[in-house]
Amino acid sequence: MKLCIFGAGAIGGFLGAELALAGHEVTLIARGPHLEAMQTNGLTLIRDGERRIARPKCIENPADAGVQDYVIVTLKAHSVPATIEAMQTLFGPETSVVWGVNGVPWWYFHGLEGKYSDMRLESVDPGGVQWAGIGPERIIASVVYPAAEVIEPGVVQHVEGNRFSLGELSGEKTERIQALADAFISAGLRAPIRPRIRDEIWVKLWGNLSFNPISALTGATLEDMCKNPESRALIRKMMVEAQQVAEKIGVKFAIDVDKRIDGGMAVGAHKTSMLQDLERGRPMEIDALIGAVSEMGRLTETPTPTIDDVLAQVIDKARLAGCYPV
Repeated sequence: MKLCIFGAGAIGGFLGAELALAGHEVTLIARGPHLEAMQTNGLTLIRDGERRIARPKCIENPADAGVQDYVIVTLKAHSVPATIEAMQTLFGPETSVVWGVNGVPWWYFHGLEGKYSDMRLESVDPGGVQWAGIGPERIIASVVYPAAEVIEPGVVQHVEGNRFSLGELSGEKTERIQALADAFISAGLRAPIRPRIRDEIWVKLWGNLSFNPISALTGATLEDMCKNPESRALIRKMMVEAQQVAEKIGVKFAIDVDKRIDGGMAVGAHKTSMLQDLERGRPMEIDALIGAVSEMGRLTETPTPTIDDVLAQVIDKARLAGCYPV
């Protein structure tokens, strides 16, 4: 089995290291000092106080990898369209693409029953570049839960978590998804196969679409936002609007809004990824986390006034910081 991690940063590096250490044939696509360090010294994974060195194939040009059985995409959503052309050399007739990207995915409506089947989302896939260049039939969905950090080039620190929920868009338990889950499990990871993976996508998205922009606007940690009555009320309004959108397209929520907020508060004094990106002057994941939900609201004729207002404010802030295209 050939496994390629496209975007071997913190999460991709953690996953790739564990798979390689378990004996799987792994290729990491990376760049810059991180790539150079991995090529020279291997990939060091620090987990539970233990340092282990994995030595997967580490390259920058996908053409050097050859056709893969699984391409696991762990980039940020806005980074993917620019990689589609280069990604083509990894694809054979049977190649599956495992989507480990935060936010609403471009393939969301593929095969979905009802009037929204195969609808396209312009906010996350302008011009249908990913739909045409990858193809939704290749997709295995994944909801990524671990937290990790690249603490220096070539060194990944695992923070917490080991679950990668997996799901076919059809809900079936196919041979290809079972083989992938078995590979993850052999590497000491949890890989439950979900028959309704979109439901789980929304539970994670609930937090991302609200916690992330509010933190970027206020500078607050998860704990601070959830304890502050005003910001908690704003977060709750965004989540309720999102739930109304999701339920119109068939999503079922296993928990309620307040439990989801309390879950965020339990994480503690943690800065969201969007706030970290803003502080470091990096592009922010606004479209996939918030813009797509606003677009889905329009598509389903569901009002999302709070989401729309916060979206406009965080785009303005991001543009002023050079973290969002003008």
